[in-house]
Amino acid sequence: MFPTPIEKASPANQMLYKIALPVALLIWLVPLLGVVMTAVRGSADITAGNLWGVPSEWQAIQNLTDVFTNTPMFMFILNSFKITIPTVIGAVALSCMTGFALAIYRFKGNLLIFFLFVAGNFIPFQILMIPVRDLTFQIGLYDTVTGLAMFHIAFQTGFCTLFMRNFIRALPYELIEAARIDGASEFKIFWAVVLPLIRPAIAALCVLIFTFIWNDYFWATVLIQGQHAMPVTAGLKSLNGQWISAYHLISAGSIMAALPPVIIFFLMQRHFITGLTFGASKG
Repeated sequence: MFPTPIEKASPANQMLYKIALPVALLIWLVPLLGVVMTAVRGSADITAGNLWGVPSEWQAIQNLTDVFTNTPMFMFILNSFKITIPTVIGAVALSCMTGFALAIYRFKGNLLIFFLFVAGNFIPFQILMIPVRDLTFQIGLYDTVTGLAMFHIAFQTGFCTLFMRNFIRALPYELIEAARIDGASEFKIFWAVVLPLIRPAIAALCVLIFTFIWNDYFWATVLIQGQHAMPVTAGLKSLNGQWISAYHLISAGSIMAALPPVIIFFLMQRHFITGLTFGASKG
């Protein structure tokens, strides 16, 4: 049922694994290495076709300086935080409450409501482009940070509810019954009993949602038109010149744009792994 550990595999399979792993890792890292190499070279090297060779001059600091001084890169990053942080807080807070209700309470239509949350995750988001765009026009939230953040909260709550409902359902129901016998209110049970127990799951979900929203490009281009509200993923395209593509600036900006999710992951790595493995074993 489960894959055989590599230590117990045949010598031929172990040798194949040792050869295939570095090759696969190299293939995966080639695009990232290309971005890094482009970010540290000047435009003259790119024009001359020197894309993978040793740069004729190292301009990493100059490229980063140009990105933040000659382009609205700082505003784009600030917009991404304005969109991502409220989305994480809103989606996780709503999903904790909906997950608690669907996992703890037994009422008619419980499964139907849960299936609606699950079904929403299978809707191709491309088909929502036109109705969502028209809706933001009608309510006056098109081309605003608020509109994009509210959409992400609504769209991510379905996945977050599925995530949190399953974690809360794995908790011993006897804890809920014991708290009720002691006279605790339902809000007290949710706040003092359930939330502390699912803290690793909340941390894991925050990392996932932060990464999803920060890296979003599709909805940033659909719902945002001007640079005043554009997040960093969509704002990178403005680093191009009018007549030429400034690949060295785009690469430097891409590296800076990729740093916040990486930093968040390493800061929350222990909680993230704990949350993903929460309930995987007993005893």
